[in-house]
Amino acid sequence: MSKPNADQFEMWNGRVGQKWARLQDKTDLMLNNITDALMPFAAAQPGEHVLDIGCGCGTTTFRLQMAVSPNGSVAGIDISAPMLDVARARAQAMNADIAFIGKDASTHDFQPVFDLVFSRFGVMFFDDPVSAFKNIRTALSPKGRLAFVCWRAFKENDWAFVPYVAAQPFLPEQPKTDPHAPGPFAFADGDRLKDILAKAGFGNIRIEKLDTTSSLGKTAAEAAHESLNIGPVSRAANDLPDETRAKAREAIEKAFAGHVTQAGVAPKAACWLVGATR
Repeated sequence: MSKPNADQFEMWNGRVGQKWARLQDKTDLMLNNITDALMPFAAAQPGEHVLDIGCGCGTTTFRLQMAVSPNGSVAGIDISAPMLDVARARAQAMNADIAFIGKDASTHDFQPVFDLVFSRFGVMFFDDPVSAFKNIRTALSPKGRLAFVCWRAFKENDWAFVPYVAAQPFLPEQPKTDPHAPGPFAFADGDRLKDILAKAGFGNIRIEKLDTTSSLGKTAAEAAHESLNIGPVSRAANDLPDETRAKAREAIEKAFAGHVTQAGVAPKAACWLVGATR
């Protein structure tokens, strides 16, 4: 019997995980507006005990710790060893008492001790999302709640769609994939997402649109560079020859020229804010 989420383990402990660990400051900037919206939506309170799923390099975990201080606690869980290494080093540097758990939240044996289960883009990658959320629900105390953010449709997210369309003439042909397959945009269908959570046993499910922007840098050139390092274009362009990669970068830079503002390049980002109770 194959290990659940085996492809994700391989990806997030290989080149992708290493890259995200190395580019932690860039991804934090990219997702900052979304994090700022998710924090009040989740509304972690002083004294609460919180689990951060897909905690990565720990940025959201540290923000949650500030919210629940002085008497609360936060634990982060992730399958990516490279990113957890960064999170633990940051925690040590800050003298922060946070447990970072290198396990799969879809199968980990939780105790029902958390008032809040929180995630910023960490729950869209499960092979069996209903089973995964059933297990995640076991981490919640009887009155506990769930709060997370996930992407809406690929075509609604200019930070990903604009560079992909621009680079497409230079990319190898991509296989057609199931839109519901594990991946960043797996929960684009809000009705399907609500059904998954209901089947997993959650109640009081609410799904709200979040329309914001994602910062990709100060210039179109910087945004093109980031797109080739993080996101759908990055995965498709992994093995391009240098000359072809340069042409793709030039095409992306031209496409982002119309998105440059005084604040930099900040294309549209379309998300769901999702809440539920145990």
